[in-house]
Formats: sequence, C-alpha cells, structure tokens
Amino acid sequence: MGAIAPSSKYLTKKMMGNLSLSEAKVVVELGPGTGVFTKKLLELIGPQTKLLVIEINTIFYKNLKEQLSDPRLTLVKGSATDLSLYLKQLGLSQADIIISSLPLAVLPSFLRNRIVLSASDALSQKGKYIQFQYTLQSQKMLEKVFSAVKIKSCLLNIPPAFVYTCSKE
Repeated sequence: MGAIAPSSKYLTKKMMGNLSLSEAKVVVELGPGTGVFTKKLLELIGPQTKLLVIEINTIFYKNLKEQLSDPRLTLVKGSATDLSLYLKQLGLSQADIIISSLPLAVLPSFLRNRIVLSASDALSQKGKYIQFQYTLQSQKMLEKVFSAVKIKSCLLNIPPAFVYTCSKE
C-alpha cells in the first residue's frame, strides 16, 4: 500500500467520473489493495462487463477473495506485467479501461516501464488508462508511452493525489 490512508471518495470520483464504465466490455484494475476502487467499479460497470483485478500481495488478494463475490469479477494473484497473458487466459483480447493504483514512483524504473508498457499493449485503441500517483514523477514516462496524457489533482485525499488519464489517440 502506497499511502497512509485508503483512497478517498473524492479520488474515486476523479478516477472514474468521466469513464463510460457501464458500456465497457473489459475493465482491468491493477493493484486494488483493500478494494476501495474495486467495490465502486462493481457498482458502475455494466451487467455484461468483465472486470479483471490483478493483485500481487497475498494478504490483499486473500482479503479481496473473501470480501467480493460477483460473476463479472475475476481476481488474479499475479503481476501487472503479465496483464496480456491474463486477458488471453480469459479469452479476452483487450481492455477498454485500465485503472491503476500501483505506486509507480517507488518501483524500480525497469518494473515501472514494464507495467506501463504492458498496460498500453493490453489497451484497446480508444481505451483509457487511469493512474493515480502522489507526485508528478511519472508524467514524462507516461507521455512517452501514450499520445495523450491529462492530469487532474485531487486535494481532498490523504495525501493529495494526481490522476493521470492516458490514451493512445
């Protein structure tokens, strides 16, 4: 977990507020942690939407497995770098929306790059990659991978956060 407190409802709204989640066929969440965003995603996605959630931490994974039961949800214990593999195993080609809570700023640069490239590869041409961070450190790297990167701040979060909305077009 990269913060001293769970993500606020204000950050959740900034992350998901402008997305067409109910119309998406495939939504992916990377690094759900305690499941704050996961629970909101399950409220907002459509009845036919597939939600793939990838968590590497065993404790978080087990807690999510116990808390959440929804036929649209597939919870995987694994690495975000293997996103395309997990989609393929589920018979899915690409994601329409990827939501990431991974603390990119504290990861080694090679791993950070692999995660973002993996997300870009798995994203449909008109898809959106939404990433929050507590610094602007990832901006240049995201701008190298995606053709459009928009940033919004969320001051009503502890600590305050930046929300990156990235797309290929």
